[in-house]
Amino acid sequence: MQAELARTPELGASALVIPPAITKARTNLWKKIFSFPVLLAIGLGGAIFLLDSDSIADPDIWWHLRNAEVLMQSHAVIHHDFYSFTATGARWINEAWLSELPYYLGWRWFGIRGIYLVMLGEVELTLLGVFGLAYLKSKNVKAAFVASWLAVWLATVSFGPRTLLAGWMCLVAELFILAQYKQGKDRTWLLPPLFVLWANLHGSWLIGMVLLSMFCAAGLLQGTWGRLQATRWTPTQMRKLALAGSLSIAGLFLNPYTYHLVSYPFNFAFKQKLNVNHVDEWMSLDFHSVRGKIIFLMLVATIVLALVRKRRWGLDELAFLLLGFYAAMTYSRFLFLAAIVLTPMLARELDFLPPYHPEVDKTWLNAILIAALLGFCIWRFPSRGQLMRDTIQNYPVKALDYLQQFQPEGRVFNDCLWGGYLIWNVRNIPVFIDSRIDIYEYNGVFADYLDAMGVKNTLEILDKYNIRYVLYRQESGVAYLLMHNSGWKTRYQDGTTVLLERAALAK
Repeated sequence: MQAELARTPELGASALVIPPAITKARTNLWKKIFSFPVLLAIGLGGAIFLLDSDSIADPDIWWHLRNAEVLMQSHAVIHHDFYSFTATGARWINEAWLSELPYYLGWRWFGIRGIYLVMLGEVELTLLGVFGLAYLKSKNVKAAFVASWLAVWLATVSFGPRTLLAGWMCLVAELFILAQYKQGKDRTWLLPPLFVLWANLHGSWLIGMVLLSMFCAAGLLQGTWGRLQATRWTPTQMRKLALAGSLSIAGLFLNPYTYHLVSYPFNFAFKQKLNVNHVDEWMSLDFHSVRGKIIFLMLVATIVLALVRKRRWGLDELAFLLLGFYAAMTYSRFLFLAAIVLTPMLARELDFLPPYHPEVDKTWLNAILIAALLGFCIWRFPSRGQLMRDTIQNYPVKALDYLQQFQPEGRVFNDCLWGGYLIWNVRNIPVFIDSRIDIYEYNGVFADYLDAMGVKNTLEILDKYNIRYVLYRQESGVAYLLMHNSGWKTRYQDGTTVLLERAALAK
């Protein structure tokens, strides 16, 4: 100890001289914490925060909270519906049961802000992970930053309190494992536990399995075709991938619903036609929108730069590229998928940007800018009122006190997007429908709802389900029809919500 710490007589026996090695270590740590790459990462994180909509107005979040509450209280996942009167008792697979818990715990601890914090944390982790993937691929932090900026714009399609975000985090983790495997770092042993977790978080595990299959299949070939090349896996590499893949498939069945949960994504893709055709995020990409133009820019930039730079592409990279663009153009929901898969490849084509030179880094300037960015984000953090703004405008929030006291003496027909809000906030009213479209499509309720919403046989459908009350948006076609029908009377309205009752049964 005396050899390491020399006492300084001039300052008294208690004063110690810090060894040069410790001083150097502290200096290096300071330089790493406030380096230019860290500044870029925090700048990207700040951009994600600024582009967020400051809203938790998602129709699914409310029934997700109710599901998690039931799980926490009963220690069992929900297997049958008991929220509605049209599908009560029907078997239901809650394929995102595990990813609901963080939102519920966030709500319990911090209220509405807790929901927002969970959402923001998942988005930040995913997109900063994409930034890391882009750097791993390009070895150029500036190229990774530029490409990741485009990714952030694409990802805004899924900014909100959604369980899907947990699936995208798992996808980023998988791509890290695969990228490192190609670089000689074997972490494939992480894939089976990752897929066990992923299967219980969200049905997007199927995308991860498709990418893993493409990655493995690309190494079964050997050859060069123009600028496309493939390198065959060694027997050892193939055995490791086969073992990891097999264990990953087996791990999918480690869930509370067993094979039913594993089959659910296929059921959704091939049987839930009305669901896919009538939900906005499953619509094809609009190339007139900002996101459509960005995805087109990424496609053009990737192709042009690949041609100009005459770089060889791996077979797995081409497969990932085609899947990413096809998915994004087919369904706007998958723009986030495209952002994750395509950004690393675009960053590699941008690696002509000047590299980062640590020796010329201005640490003190970086520290000031980082502090300013963090301070601005803290100052701008949304209030509860800001977070609730869209919810108040689009959900029956003003009517909440009235509805909680209301004791219906018959069935209530409600707006589909309001169903989840009612499930969480107004538990005395069984819903006609909510955004768990699958169980309502199976028994024909969703088809009837679409007809009624489109003012097609509305009165006949209300009679079919013996509806006494209609709770709907006041400006909707359904409300207009009934408010101008002598057989219905307005029981409550506030400018956003109207509750109508059959006149013959009204008290």
